[in-house]
Amino acid sequence: MGYQFYLDGVLLPVTPGRMTQTIKSRNGTARLLSGEEINLPEVPALREVDLEVLLPHRYYPFVNRDWKSPAWYLNFLDRLKTEQKHVQFIVYRKGMDNSLRFGTNLTVALEDYTVEEDAENLGDDVRVTMRLREWKPWSVKTVSQAEYGTTVDSARETSGAPSGGTYTVKKGDCLWNIAKQFLGDGTRYKEIYNLNRDKIVNPNLIYPGQVLILP
Repeated sequence: MGYQFYLDGVLLPVTPGRMTQTIKSRNGTARLLSGEEINLPEVPALREVDLEVLLPHRYYPFVNRDWKSPAWYLNFLDRLKTEQKHVQFIVYRKGMDNSLRFGTNLTVALEDYTVEEDAENLGDDVRVTMRLREWKPWSVKTVSQAEYGTTVDSARETSGAPSGGTYTVKKGDCLWNIAKQFLGDGTRYKEIYNLNRDKIVNPNLIYPGQVLILP
């Protein structure tokens, strides 16, 4: 079974050997007059993802394509953190027959990460342990005090959603034309493909009704 991990469209250089997703409950309880205790379901807390990533200085047989130096990936992570970006985290899982098993596609923010250098165990390679936290859009309402009461202005969007948004595939579409229309360059179709690997098995095959995330 093959795994590929993408963060903001960047393929991680070595597939992590382990990933943990944590979905915490926020349920409460209440006690009735009869003494019986009941459960009060709440919306679950934001999902958290923990993983370790090896950043090799040299090529190994298990290194993924488009491999770059550790410095490049560390600068990439630094930008995600300092710019407070929320990005797509995608895990693409394929079976032995190369068919798509299932995918993970979350909008996340880089919560924490640790950079480890260990000459004895890692040589000159670098290991990064990171925690990603699910991100969800939100908005606030502005309340103003009028002379004869309180008025509520329309909601002001503060979601900071990705500028590209989404696109629903129509009959006759292809990734090249979608990239040309929305990104201004058809050769950027791979960016759309990488963001939607949980939906697209083959970049030459997309189907009407598919909702694609745009860079």
